[in-house]
Amino acid sequence: MRMPIHEPRPDAEQLAVVLVGLPARGKSYIARKIGRYLAWLGWSTRSFNVGAYRRERLGSHHREAFFSPDNVEGRRQREAMATQALGDLVDWMQAGGEVGIYDATNTTRARRDRIRAELAGAGVQTLFIESVCEDPALIEANIRETKLSSPDYAGVDADVAVADFRARIAHYERAYEPLGEGETSYVKFIDAGRRLEVEGLRGYLPGKILSFLMNTHLKRRPLWLTRHGESLYNVAGRIGGDPSLSALGQAYAVQLATFMRLRVGQRAPVVFTSTLTRTRQTARHLSGPPGGPEAGPALPPPVAWRLLDEIDAGVCDGMTYEEIAEQLPAEFRARQADKLRYRYPRGESYVDVIHRLEPVILELERQRKPVLVVAHQAVIRALYGYFKDLAPEDCPHLPVPLHTVIELRPGPYGLDEQRFTLIEEP
Repeated sequence: MRMPIHEPRPDAEQLAVVLVGLPARGKSYIARKIGRYLAWLGWSTRSFNVGAYRRERLGSHHREAFFSPDNVEGRRQREAMATQALGDLVDWMQAGGEVGIYDATNTTRARRDRIRAELAGAGVQTLFIESVCEDPALIEANIRETKLSSPDYAGVDADVAVADFRARIAHYERAYEPLGEGETSYVKFIDAGRRLEVEGLRGYLPGKILSFLMNTHLKRRPLWLTRHGESLYNVAGRIGGDPSLSALGQAYAVQLATFMRLRVGQRAPVVFTSTLTRTRQTARHLSGPPGGPEAGPALPPPVAWRLLDEIDAGVCDGMTYEEIAEQLPAEFRARQADKLRYRYPRGESYVDVIHRLEPVILELERQRKPVLVVAHQAVIRALYGYFKDLAPEDCPHLPVPLHTVIELRPGPYGLDEQRFTLIEEP
């Protein structure tokens, strides 16, 4: 029997997450984060962005006048794109999708009533999420960090683009009606997560999304992921266990401390490790003396977290893969056939690891400081898969070599990645 990727739901309803809010309030950023979170947990999730429909079908050359409520033709075309995106969402849900995300401004009550009615007619539950922001600095930062990178302003002078986008916002403000009395099942995400307002939330998935939103924000900061240095079990080709580092692994621990002090600048990161010896030894130099002013400041002491421990190999703990193939051939074949769902006898599967790591994801989303995670191959694969928005099926096969730091920095439309190999493999 195939193990499900996510746990059974207590209700059978499908869910549409409908974004609401003025431009430059972080709606698409929130939509991507929610979609990434649920897809990583195994829910069939897809986002329908009305702006993308407009650019794909009408081009990306439109300026602020196109978005004016007084522009009859522009309004007709924008309504047509919104209708098509919603229709595609409904068709996808009827074909078996579980969570559809409708990413648009949806700033009028009449539009939201039509959306709710169409989704209800298709048997789909609706959850509205309104992103509200009145902080001019946050709005300005969002315009310059994301909107200037939009295809709408490719090749346009930055100051001209900013002025045009502000005028676009003003057009939407004329018609904007915030979520309010009489509208049910919604979350207001206020001032980049500083405050949330909730109305009429019911059901398993809406509750899960609310929990996620309570631990997220719009502040961008880097994340570093690395495996422990080479261990004595790595040298012997054995899995699991709690071995110490080899001499090469100990050298990596020194190199990692130097690299991180030079890389972080003045924003010292939070450092998480597993509770196993090899990760704690890898991180032990991070909080020690910096070794000279050129190496930068010492970092805070690492926090050991059992949730970051390596996948539990059960009865195979301490064995080599050759020994598993010889002594437990059926288990070896089962793992090769479905590495994601295969569970070691008395141990874990990658699916188990993903669900075990959910509180870690919420903590990483909650953190406003940069974060360094020193963990194990299966754990780093699962975390990397989450942040890079990869399908769960891809996670068990991702390349995560030893002695390499993966740096993920938020960009306008995703994460920019760099890899630093600190010690070349012999």
